[in-house]
Amino acid sequence: MSVLLELARAAAAVNVLLLLSLVYVWGGNYRRHQADHTLGLLIFAGFLIVQNLLWLYLYLFDPQFIRWFGRGDWSFQLSIVGLCGLQTIALLFLVRITWR
Repeated sequence: MSVLLELARAAAAVNVLLLLSLVYVWGGNYRRHQADHTLGLLIFAGFLIVQNLLWLYLYLFDPQFIRWFGRGDWSFQLSIVGLCGLQTIALLFLVRITWR
C-alpha cells in the first residue's frame, strides 16, 4: 500500500474528528444563542463531515478507487494528499480558535 494513500486516509480521519469537535462546540453555542451564524457553521461542518466520510470510504473500501489512486503518478497522489492535508491544517486553526 502506498505511503501517500495512508497519509490521505489519516488526514481524512483526523478531519472527521476535528469537525466533530467543532460540531460539539458550535451545537452547544447554537442551543444557547440561536444565532444564524452558528447555524451556518454547523451546516458547513456537516457538509465537510460528509465529504471526509466519503473520502474515507473511497480510501478504505472501494477497490476500484484504490487501484486508480495507485496507478496515478506521484505528483497526482501528492496533490490529493496535499488537499486533504491543507484541509487538516485549516481545521486545526479553526479548532484552536474555537476552543480558546
